[in-house]
Amino acid sequence: MSRIDALLKDYGSHHRTRGNLVCHAFGITLILYGIVSLLLLVHIGLRWTAAEAVIAASVLFYLALSVPLGATMLLELSVLDIAARAIHDWRVGVAAFVVGWIFQGVGHGRFEKNSPAFLKNILHLMVGPLFLWNELLRVRPVS
Repeated sequence: MSRIDALLKDYGSHHRTRGNLVCHAFGITLILYGIVSLLLLVHIGLRWTAAEAVIAASVLFYLALSVPLGATMLLELSVLDIAARAIHDWRVGVAAFVVGWIFQGVGHGRFEKNSPAFLKNILHLMVGPLFLWNELLRVRPVS
């Protein structure tokens, strides 16, 4: 079993109910937006921010796991970066981050009735977005 398939399978064992998946779709997107929004505040030189650096590093990690899923993450993170630049308000980023975690908590508490996967494996914080894209696009086999 490839590394990405093992990670998706393990993550999936904590995310079986439709309600939890819906909460995660909203929650993870809001969390990512919040992170990108806040990283835009940290400038690296004259043209770059920490957002581009973290997006680039994340996409390289995702591409190493799965090229198709990594490409979806490049698209998603680029759209979130553009949205955060257009809104250009760190308070919206903080609110999105907090509301995103509330969605995660509701998903696990109300629907899944288990603890989040990242408490077992911190790498699952990175796997969550890939898992959602795989659920939507069925790039990798689902077991």
